[in-house]
Amino acid sequence: RPPQYRKVMLPMTVLRRLDLVLQPTKEMVVKEYERLQAQGLEGAALHSALARKASKGRRHPLYNISPFTFEKMLGDPPNITANLTSFIGGFCEDVRNIFDRFEFEAEIERLDKSNRLFVIIKEFTDPKIRLHPNDLDNADMGDVFEELIRRFNEQANEEAGDHFTPREVIRLMADLVYTDEEDVYKPGIVRTIYDPTCGTGGMLSVSEDVIKKKNDQVHLELFGQEYNAESWAICCSDM
Repeated sequence: RPPQYRKVMLPMTVLRRLDLVLQPTKEMVVKEYERLQAQGLEGAALHSALARKASKGRRHPLYNISPFTFEKMLGDPPNITANLTSFIGGFCEDVRNIFDRFEFEAEIERLDKSNRLFVIIKEFTDPKIRLHPNDLDNADMGDVFEELIRRFNEQANEEAGDHFTPREVIRLMADLVYTDEEDVYKPGIVRTIYDPTCGTGGMLSVSEDVIKKKNDQVHLELFGQEYNAESWAICCSDM
């Protein structure tokens, strides 16, 4: 059924995106992890060390200590299920929490039993699926998530409005909300944006985009809450 597509396609899209985003630091992080582990480092100290190695200027650095990538998993078809599980388990805690909310482990088991896991990973590894940061920036990836959700919900014809608000509507809302706000356009200003029912995070990311287009010296902190676990996972992926 169409609503079931998203249970595979959304987490796989996130997973492949992260695989490509982390490629530049992947080998360094794995070597650093092996070195630090041999020294007996663990816990918060290990996380901090690996985060610094993977930072590359990002405020919230992500990393993966597994030796696997999508390409390497394809090179070992008999063990692809175990290797994919190991790959997901190799991410830092923030990313593992996302896949826990997706409940993707159950989907991996189903795909394995139906002999479809290798085929799906192979499809996502195809160069025509262009999820590399050089092809799509973060704003574009947000649009990709929204488009996937829109398609699945429209095909199912159920839960209308539960999972997303169209981006063009969000942009209009943001333009209206910040029209008379003068403080946010002062250079060097610090402000927080909070959405108590953030869904997939569209209002947060679009608000940031609208404000920064007029004030590139603003410092914004984004906060959101969401009850729906899948929407929460997509929001965190987008952030």
